[in-house]
Amino acid sequence: MRLVCRFVPLLFWVFAVVTCSTASVYAAPKKTDVQIDEQKNALKKLEVDLAKKREELAVLETEEKGVLNTISLLDQNLNRTRSYLSELSRNEDMLQGAVRQLVLDIDSLDAKIKDRKRAMRKRVRSLYVHGRSNDAEILFELLTKNGNPEREVYWVHHLLNRDLENVESLHKLIAERTQKQQAQEKHLAELSRLRSRKAIEERGLVAQMNGQERMLHSLKHDKAVQRMALKEFERNQRTMLALIKKLEERRKREIEEAKKAEAARLAALKKKEKAAEKKREAEKKREAEKAREAEKARQQTEMAKKTVQVQPFKGPKCMPLDGPIISEYGLQEHPVLHIMTRNLGVEIRGKRGGRIRAAAAGTVAMVAEIDGRGPSVIIEHEDGTYTVYGHMKAIHVQEGKSVKKCEEIGEVGDIASLNGIKLYFQVSEGTQTVDPLQWLKQR
Repeated sequence: MRLVCRFVPLLFWVFAVVTCSTASVYAAPKKTDVQIDEQKNALKKLEVDLAKKREELAVLETEEKGVLNTISLLDQNLNRTRSYLSELSRNEDMLQGAVRQLVLDIDSLDAKIKDRKRAMRKRVRSLYVHGRSNDAEILFELLTKNGNPEREVYWVHHLLNRDLENVESLHKLIAERTQKQQAQEKHLAELSRLRSRKAIEERGLVAQMNGQERMLHSLKHDKAVQRMALKEFERNQRTMLALIKKLEERRKREIEEAKKAEAARLAALKKKEKAAEKKREAEKKREAEKAREAEKARQQTEMAKKTVQVQPFKGPKCMPLDGPIISEYGLQEHPVLHIMTRNLGVEIRGKRGGRIRAAAAGTVAMVAEIDGRGPSVIIEHEDGTYTVYGHMKAIHVQEGKSVKKCEEIGEVGDIASLNGIKLYFQVSEGTQTVDPLQWLKQR
């Protein structure tokens, strides 16, 4: 009987504590929270990259390094600002979606908590009003009448545990609602920060576009600026030709060294043949065997000559990047500078992250940052032809590595570009440049 008297006020006290408590956060983060964190990390990387490029542009403008470099960095900053705004919009949409879902979840939890509290109040009121009726009556009978003690204890625990489970269920609902309320407040604060940042970046984008427009307008109408740009362009062209010349000299030097090594080998072979001839005169029985050795040596010599001899490169080639040709080979009006220039290669429009392929099989002769071309790869092919790939965002090969036709060598970008994401592609036969599009068609 004493247990019954204690049971009713105990249930009421637990219920009161639960309804007034502020539960601790215990729920595990959902998939949406993981996606939001991933988007935040991607946004931070873009912010770091954008800040670095803007610092470079600020230094370049104060030092007056060159017209082409300034235009290139302006274009890169515009592209990165647009990418950053796109990421901000994606983050904003994701946070808005998360907030909307949290509002629905909180409304649903409020309804469940309200129903559960109503049921708990009804339960407590029933225990006070009816006293020993219903479950209280069963409990009283189990504790006062004679019977199986173990069964009586089981039913006492069963009745008490059922009410305790109801209380704990309400406790969990309140805790979950608190966790979602905190998540909602966090997302709303982040959403406010994002929108403020986005407004600043949108104003900055307009300012950058106006700055680029002023630079291009000055380039079109200021003869002094045009002359500076043309000198810079021609200097970059000379740098490229000098690099190809250096690579060709190295290739010829390697061929000469191979010839000398072959001559030394032939001299040693000749000396050996003379010794063998003397020995054949003394040992007629081994004449047939020595003849076979001489024939074998002759065949080895012919094979060595073939390895040194340059064979013209033949066979189908691979288009290095999928995209339209925006600048062709030869003399033409520059699309950005609007002055007549001689283009040593072609330019192919690309998309961010587009895959660059080797036009033909060969060996990577150089991986370097080239003036006017940015991060670049030069591949040497078997007949002394060189292909150049410029404005690369990422490079996946190393110097000395052999590559197959159509093998991926990197990703296209806009570094050192004056007009967006593109690939600069050049072909030189020896030190003479040729039209890359015609070269690609040769079989």
